[in-house]
Amino acid sequence: MSALIIIPARMQATRLPGKPLAPIHGVPMIVHVWRRAMAAQAGPVVVATDSDEIARAVHAAGGQAVMTRADHPSGSDRIHEAIRVFDPRGQHGVIVNLQGDLPTLEPHLVTACIAPLGNTSTDIATLGAEIVDAHERVNPNVVKIVGTPVGMVGASHVLRALYFTRATAPFGDGPLYHHIGIYAYRRSALDRFVALKPSVLEIREKLEQLRALEAGMRIDAALVDTVPLGVDTPADLEKAKEMLE
Repeated sequence: MSALIIIPARMQATRLPGKPLAPIHGVPMIVHVWRRAMAAQAGPVVVATDSDEIARAVHAAGGQAVMTRADHPSGSDRIHEAIRVFDPRGQHGVIVNLQGDLPTLEPHLVTACIAPLGNTSTDIATLGAEIVDAHERVNPNVVKIVGTPVGMVGASHVLRALYFTRATAPFGDGPLYHHIGIYAYRRSALDRFVALKPSVLEIREKLEQLRALEAGMRIDAALVDTVPLGVDTPADLEKAKEMLE
């Protein structure tokens, strides 16, 4: 499958103002993410942004950036505009939505995310990891996948997602799985997804992926053994600097 990796990036973060351009050892965070996505060798990598500053930083590093509208309600909408600009002929059948705040991302996670789309019944693929920290089991900021095993792709077990929640679920003995917010869409599935209105459970849980499940779309999650650090606060940024020392 021919993949196109899009990294949506904007400057409106409140907890860490100017986050995409936050320097990590002299390099803007968005450039670290772009480099790691390129290292995955899964396909072209493009930053989708509404900021001239972000675009200039990416271009200066040798990358590609597409300018998009400033009023998109979500990253999914932003990448949808970007693919129409960058790939109007639809040469890429798989679109990866990669968050721009993952400067320590292990490149193999990009290809692991794409792999479940080898099942032709799967509309959207994503990642999960078993929760090993007891605090994370009850932390509403750690989104959980409620799913059923459907086999393996390569070395990864795969869950068919039945629900995503901020609650501690499912009930009873057994593992809980942390959802890692990287998505690989079939292009037709992304077209359908962005045309849907926000759903009841999406609004209630504040989880965009529930819109797809409520519309009957299939999401499969490959289970991996690492959770990339998402940088949302100054403390996260310092941790990323230590990890990339």
